[in-house]
Amino acid sequence: MKTELQVLSEQELLGKKFKIYGTYEEPLFLAKDVAEWIGHSQVSKMLDTVDDEEKLMGTLFLSGQKRNLWMLKENGVYEVIMQSRKPIAKTVKKQFKAILHSVRVHGGYLAGQETMSPEQIMAQGLLAAQSIIDEKNKLIAGLEPKGAYYDKILRCKGLINTTVIAKDYGMSARSFNKMLHEYGIQYKQDRQWLLYAKYQNKGYTGSQTTDIEIEGDSFAVIDTKWTQKGRAFLYSFLKKKGIVPTMERLDLFPDVEPSRPVLIQEVM
Repeated sequence: MKTELQVLSEQELLGKKFKIYGTYEEPLFLAKDVAEWIGHSQVSKMLDTVDDEEKLMGTLFLSGQKRNLWMLKENGVYEVIMQSRKPIAKTVKKQFKAILHSVRVHGGYLAGQETMSPEQIMAQGLLAAQSIIDEKNKLIAGLEPKGAYYDKILRCKGLINTTVIAKDYGMSARSFNKMLHEYGIQYKQDRQWLLYAKYQNKGYTGSQTTDIEIEGDSFAVIDTKWTQKGRAFLYSFLKKKGIVPTMERLDLFPDVEPSRPVLIQEVM
């Protein structure tokens, strides 16, 4: 299973916001973003000019789905910039270099900081940091201690179908099961979803046998269902990934359509 790329920092270059992924030592950039900086209309052709070792296919979790997208390493970005004949390339290179240096040294970059005094940079940085803290405190206040959805779980008893839990997140059972599989929680054997060893014997699931009859023949079908303990586990696990149920999403993010799972990172 591929490791998802984590957002290292969110920055702005020439008025265009973009995210830096990976690590400070090996930052990665969406090829699409780099193409926009220099006005390259065809990302695929731009990538053809980059050495293979300076680009890779990265896995990102966007809009509730995993997507494989082309990423450029730091040297790959410089390759693209240096090959561009557009006048804007020189400015892009200068700002890109300044942003990377500032992110590595200070953890962030302030637009126009080249002309600021050290005291001004510190003051602006403190204001930006406080703003981020205030926003995250609001978010935390909305999520803790557990939320209305968790209270709903505590009131329920017995086993519950995956379909019901998936609906709570605005997803189909198939999509929800696939997501849990991609997160390494469960795997499919024949027609039944089973937990990986790490999550077995914790009281998260139970099996229910249903007898069905087709044209006079009787069959026993075994389905995996979630206990309320397992449902609470899923809630905590997914919330750490930034995925919250619809009933909490509508309170925290009223502008997000309720038909898809929301990632907290999308609105932070």
